[in-house]
Amino acid sequence: MWLELIFGLVIYRLFRRFFYDDDVLDIEGSDSSVLFSVADRLKKLYGGSVYVGLRIPDADTASRQSIDMILLTKQEIVVVSVKNFSGILTVGDDGSWVCEKPDKHKVERHPDPVEEARKQVAILESYLEQRGVALPKGYISHKIILANPKLCTIPASGFPSEVITHDQWIHLKPEPKSMLSSWVKSAFRSGKKDMQESVNQNLDFVLSSAPIWDRVELKGNKYVLGEFLEFKGKQEDVEALRHIRRSKVGRIIIQKTSMFGLAPSRLQVLYTSRDYRTEGASEPEWKEVTVRSSTEIIFQPENASKVRKFKLSSVSSMLLSA
Repeated sequence: MWLELIFGLVIYRLFRRFFYDDDVLDIEGSDSSVLFSVADRLKKLYGGSVYVGLRIPDADTASRQSIDMILLTKQEIVVVSVKNFSGILTVGDDGSWVCEKPDKHKVERHPDPVEEARKQVAILESYLEQRGVALPKGYISHKIILANPKLCTIPASGFPSEVITHDQWIHLKPEPKSMLSSWVKSAFRSGKKDMQESVNQNLDFVLSSAPIWDRVELKGNKYVLGEFLEFKGKQEDVEALRHIRRSKVGRIIIQKTSMFGLAPSRLQVLYTSRDYRTEGASEPEWKEVTVRSSTEIIFQPENASKVRKFKLSSVSSMLLSA
């Protein structure tokens, strides 16, 4: 019997090693992956563009304000904050959100997300104005999405209208007419459609070029936002990757060259040089280097105290902020 158990454990570990990756399993259900899941659904619901993981400069504090995502449609801009809370959620007397997890005998207190989103809207308005896009007061709205199905809100209807519970989220349908701002309605009634299109184009350019968190995409459409620090591995592999620096490279893609065999698996790392031109930019020219699959990306996730290591074999791509 013991031999059968040991044999089964060995088979399980071999199967897990070849067909799964601990890096990917650890990220399952992470906050960053939830962000991209929400972003994909918002695109399907409302169209337009969704910008994820922004770090908007705040002139008042000389720091950067993290914004989960911004939804831009032809009718509006919405600052969206996504909360992956689980357990029982109530609002405390001081306005903070209290999340109780009975199974873990744990209670967490969080600052009021609605108030935080209001501050993010003000910072975004100031940033857009600095970049030449002045919008009427109140044009930018904000929403809080509670994306975790394992969250119970008490009372269910006791949260502000800006909060979308998970039950509301899964039944959400686009309501373009009711979501139109008074400024947009006025613009269309005045026949200023071209002006609105021009504003949207400017907004898209500004938000597309705004500072963001670095982004690692792992196998299985799992994401991690944070800051890329360095590559680690054999000296010759690190040397081959020396040209991949955020000042020069915006994106890398990982492709396998082999999967099994006695020799170590090798990976192709494709990267393209960053193009700072705003006009006349040509199609990116991809360059490539080949390194061992054991080479690692050293990454500091957002809101995490520990640095993470991701093997290149578990990575699909990486996006670097300028």
